[in-house]
Amino acid sequence: VQFVESGGGLVQPGGSLTLSCTVSGEADIHFRHYHMAWYRQAPGKQRELVAAITKEEIRTYHDSVKGRCTISRDNAGRTIDLQMSDLNTEDTAVYYCHIQGHPWWGQGTQVTVSS
Repeated sequence: VQFVESGGGLVQPGGSLTLSCTVSGEADIHFRHYHMAWYRQAPGKQRELVAAITKEEIRTYHDSVKGRCTISRDNAGRTIDLQMSDLNTEDTAVYYCHIQGHPWWGQGTQVTVSS
């Protein structure tokens, strides 16, 4: 299973970013059956769930990002996106795409919120 993550970068507080993750490989034909998620890990902290979307498109969010983030999926494109707005320094972390229930993770994309 391969992941292509993109969209990370440096943004000022209050700014916005959209992260994208495209899955390929043996997950191609099964993508629509997967529950997908974005996790993040800040320096010195444990990896935490940011947002998840089930195959039925039920969405859950970490309390700290509710109202600021939207997770979505495109089964035809085998992609999940995470739209983030009103970013603050606490959102600085490496963000990882993950197929829930499987040992498959993306390589991570860095998000840095700083003035």
